[in-house]
Amino acid sequence: MKTLKRQTLIYDKDCPLCRAYTAGFVKTGMLDENGRLPYTDLNTDTCAFVDANRARNEIALIDHKNKTVTYGIDSLLKVLGHSIPFIEKVGKTKPLYSVLKRLYSFISYNRKVIIPSAKNETETQCVPDFNLKYRIAYILFGGIITALVLFRYSQLMNYGRAIFPFFAELIFAFGQIPFQWIVLRKETRETQFEYFGNLITASVFGSLLLTLGIIANTIINIPPEPHTLWFLITATIMFFEHLRRVELLQLPVKLCISWLSYRFLLLLAVVLYISITK
Repeated sequence: MKTLKRQTLIYDKDCPLCRAYTAGFVKTGMLDENGRLPYTDLNTDTCAFVDANRARNEIALIDHKNKTVTYGIDSLLKVLGHSIPFIEKVGKTKPLYSVLKRLYSFISYNRKVIIPSAKNETETQCVPDFNLKYRIAYILFGGIITALVLFRYSQLMNYGRAIFPFFAELIFAFGQIPFQWIVLRKETRETQFEYFGNLITASVFGSLLLTLGIIANTIINIPPEPHTLWFLITATIMFFEHLRRVELLQLPVKLCISWLSYRFLLLLAVVLYISITK
């Protein structure tokens, strides 16, 4: 790879994805050995020409020779384009560039609800600004994915027939948000949506586990009972993941009690519905 010399990416060291791709740039030779720097290690001289606030939302690429900085998707295209010019050329075309820019913002503004990190008051953390538009977009995206997976998996637990129609699964997926809001109603809007983002991520995580069962069923025909057992195991894993996130956010543990209560109400609804429709 052609090395982009005297350039440094300022990355979020608490973000596994940020750590992985910046390390990949250095390892493959796209950047030199000093080609990345944690946001927390920004010094006074560097901050003189880096917009520290913007760098929390969009990864900054510092050109030490020209004392200039690019941000976000432009930084990534510049690094990739130096080694593979075709990527930067295509990425900068108007329709695709607009999509990439929004996709980058979608991930960046939601990265702390996708993979949360413990709050550290002793250092300046690379935490993105709260963006309501992208948070709502993420919640909608995650909720729809969850509903789709639950709809398909319910067929595996019920001899090929969905227990509820898809619109009902959508209601179940999004219904926990107002249910949990009752506990959080006195918190700030930012705190509420930070939690809702983590709540949806826990649901998406559970959906990924259930997807393993769906994939396994395409390889070998599995009876409903093992699928039901896997569903219960997944729900248990989701509970502890939800608990972990609540603790990281330093929110009341009663959110986990209400989380369980909602799940038990759904289970009761399923049992009643099956008994009535038999």
